[in-house]
Amino acid sequence: MAGAVRTGGKGSVRRKKKAVHKTTTTDDKRLQSTLKRIGVNAIPGIEEVNIFKDETVIQFSNPKVQASIGANTWVVSGSPQTKKLQDILPGILNQLGADNLDNLRKLAEQFQKQTPGEGPTATTAQEDDDEVPELVAGETFEAAAEEGQKS
Repeated sequence: MAGAVRTGGKGSVRRKKKAVHKTTTTDDKRLQSTLKRIGVNAIPGIEEVNIFKDETVIQFSNPKVQASIGANTWVVSGSPQTKKLQDILPGILNQLGADNLDNLRKLAEQFQKQTPGEGPTATTAQEDDDEVPELVAGETFEAAAEEGQKS
């Protein structure tokens, strides 16, 4: 037993700690088992995935795409390339077509009209949190509690 932990021959110093070699496949297996539990299904026929992030685009060519709509989970696996938005935009516009190009223009116009901090979620979310909803006319909390106890 002592020979298994020696670095040299007889009379040499024992190792302080045994080297543990972990394989990276255990992470992949763990991920795949978790995804299987969620219930993801493979989506075939996707040639390209672009993820827009500020001024950069993360582009996957021929990725493996899996999705679970109920869990709101999408898995894109493959080799990514990070590119600048200006470099990739002409190619994406050609893929969109005329109908989607008009929708994209409308979205761009809406974002240009809004000033920072003036978006639809900036003020309405704060106002909604501060307000207490009104009761139905003629109904009080006490009356509702008494009705709940009677039934």
